[in-house]
This record gives sequence, structure tokens and C-alpha cells, in this order.
Amino acid sequence: MNIKEKLTIPKLIEEAQYFCDAQSKFKHKELFGVTDGKAVGTLIEQKFQKHLNDKYEVTIGSSASGVDLPSADILTDIKVTSIKQPQSSCPFKDAKQKIFGLGYNLLVFVYDKADDPKTKTATLNFVSCSFVSKERTADYTTTFRLREMVKDKANEADIIAYLNDKNIPADEITVAKLAAQILQTLPEQGYLTISNALQWRLQYQRIVALSKDIPGIYKIISYNKPK
Repeated sequence: MNIKEKLTIPKLIEEAQYFCDAQSKFKHKELFGVTDGKAVGTLIEQKFQKHLNDKYEVTIGSSASGVDLPSADILTDIKVTSIKQPQSSCPFKDAKQKIFGLGYNLLVFVYDKADDPKTKTATLNFVSCSFVSKERTADYTTTFRLREMVKDKANEADIIAYLNDKNIPADEITVAKLAAQILQTLPEQGYLTISNALQWRLQYQRIVALSKDIPGIYKIISYNKPK
């Protein structure tokens, strides 16, 4: 009986690169003509989870757990999105996620889909892949401004006014608690764009376009913009 190796974050990153290389050459019959990004994303997520499960000792999450790889040492959600609009949704837990991060890591696969009418197959060319540690999963503009405000000696009332101005989805008591927490613990600079909605809307353009090294963001495949 083969004892599987335990999955680690470095192994996850290694396997994501291998998976992108292999899948970029694969011709998908079932995705030919499919324009529903959710259907494409679900298929790729399941393929990658199976790929990991075949090789490693790994916990695969259920829809109830909300995170694809929920074990404490991995705690990573897999996101698959098109380069045309690199974004996805994720469950809203509380307003704090926009400022202090989602609470888990993200593995973001970004593909460019091409249909071949001759073979009636689709190819997904993975043009970008990034591992984003949970410390970097907050909203870019919100954290940038809050960090500036704290540096400029803003008080609790200033922070509350800013959060209200940005329509942070929280009641008065929660906003006041958030303001106190921000002054006590400076938020890390986030790199997602998070839109307020019933579910958070995550946009990854900044991650895809990132060219400099940022601690906590590992570019598995760097995006080369087509000329």
C-alpha cells in the first residue's frame, strides 16, 4: 500500500505549476462552445482537486466548509477565472474581511479559452497563476488609505467617517469596533479589489498585473500580455 505524502504549501505551489503546464496542452471536448465561466471553473477546480488527491494526503472541502482545501496547515481556496474578467465571488462572513483579509489563502488560476471548430475542442491556456497568502487578501484601496490615515495620526472618529463613506457593510457598533481594531492593529496592505455585495466580489487584475515581488504573493505563472 502506497503511503501518500502530506500536502504542504510549497508542494501545492509546485503542483499548481505542473497542472497549468499540463492543462494548457489539453483539449477539452466538454468545454467546446461553453461560455459559462462558472462551469469552466468548476471543472478545473475538480480536476485540480483530483490531481492533488491522487498524489497527496489532503483534505478536500465540501461546499459547507466554504474552502476547497480546509486543513489548518493549507487553508486555501481555489479560484479559476477568465483573463477577460479575472474575478469571482466568495461568501461574505463579515465586513472585517475587506480590511483584514478573507481569513484563508487563495490559489488563483487565470485562463484564456480558445475553441477549435475543426476538432470541436477547447483549450485553456493558463496565462497567470498566483498563490496569495491570507495576509494579502484584503481590499487594496481600503487598506492603502487606512494605512495612510493611521500613519497621519487619524483618530477613531476619522476612521469611522472613512468606513461609513466607503459604505462598509456593517452596523454602527461593528464599524466602531473595526475602527478601534484598525488603530490597535495596522491592517496589512491587501492586493484584491473587493466589491460590496451579498457575496464579496473579488477582482484579481492587480494580482495578474503584479510585476514586483510582494511578500505573501507567489507568482507561479507570470502574465505575459499578448502583443
